[in-house]
Amino acid sequence: MSRLFEPLTLRGATYRNRVFVSPMCQYSCEGGLVNDWHLVHLGARAAGGAALVIGEATAVVPEGRISLGDSGLWSDAHADAWGRVARFVKSQGAVPGLQLAHAGRKASAPRPWDQGTLVKPADGGWTPVAPSALAFDAGHPPPRALSAAEIAVLPGLFAAAAVRAQAAGMETLELHFAHGYLVHEFLSPLSNKREDAYGGSFDNRARLALEIVDAVRRVWPERLPLFARVSATDWVEGGWDLAQTVELARRMKARGVDLVDCSSGGAVAHAKIPAAPGYQVPFAEAVRREAGVPTGAVGLITRPAQAEAIIAEGKADAVLLARELLRDPNWPLRAAQTLGAEIAWPRQYARAKPFRD
Repeated sequence: MSRLFEPLTLRGATYRNRVFVSPMCQYSCEGGLVNDWHLVHLGARAAGGAALVIGEATAVVPEGRISLGDSGLWSDAHADAWGRVARFVKSQGAVPGLQLAHAGRKASAPRPWDQGTLVKPADGGWTPVAPSALAFDAGHPPPRALSAAEIAVLPGLFAAAAVRAQAAGMETLELHFAHGYLVHEFLSPLSNKREDAYGGSFDNRARLALEIVDAVRRVWPERLPLFARVSATDWVEGGWDLAQTVELARRMKARGVDLVDCSSGGAVAHAKIPAAPGYQVPFAEAVRREAGVPTGAVGLITRPAQAEAIIAEGKADAVLLARELLRDPNWPLRAAQTLGAEIAWPRQYARAKPFRD
């Protein structure tokens, strides 16, 4: 019996298996509005058997976008656009989800296939903001440090976006606290040099993340799960690390976070990351064990047997696939066949379902 293809229930949501679509920016929006590309991209993964389809990092304000091509959720029009995607994902038996984000000092960047390090205001960009006026890298201009008054507004912006996500039909929400974006910038002592209530000690650096969790959990329905994605380590001495991640996870769990999605890195440009198959799984395992919260494992998980072992050995409660699902939207259907599990195929594709001996 495959553990990977057992259902998972968190609050009032039941995921048909443990294969989740990791949020993946497509850099294909106009004015923050998702379109046909996103419908086909995310809809294909839902039809391919994934249990949870999480939409890309979606900015809570225009200046929170990584690039001009990023999605947003700062107006009802954005919710309407996402609603079309959510309805189709759900029609395929998957749970529709969305990741809320603010890019911080990594904002106003060119799309990956464009040139440069910053889109200037004259070209439609803006000056990025951060906890401290420290550039991400030598080639990047320094961001503007947020004032205390501006920080106080941020939890409400995430909460307002959460209300719109529910209106769009999303049934799982993930808060993006990883990869060197704004909230991670507050968490990491490498990017946060503030001397007020949001800098210095662990309690101060974690304050914004917990305030956002509280604000979102107040408006996000009790019956719906709330996730948080974290970078479990900066991979740099003196930076954010696993011990701090475990403590943050404990506090987020107490405030209503139902699953911690464990990634890593992104705070600094030249960290030496030992990327290899499953290299981040130990973080998910440690957080699950020490914080007592369900976790998701992500990062170079490509083979069915590998994913099965992660779940069967209790290292995580779900696996989040990204690049492998770009290569093969039907990976869950193939994996189920490999692992001897039964999984429903779309009726339109039933003629292609392999026979078992």
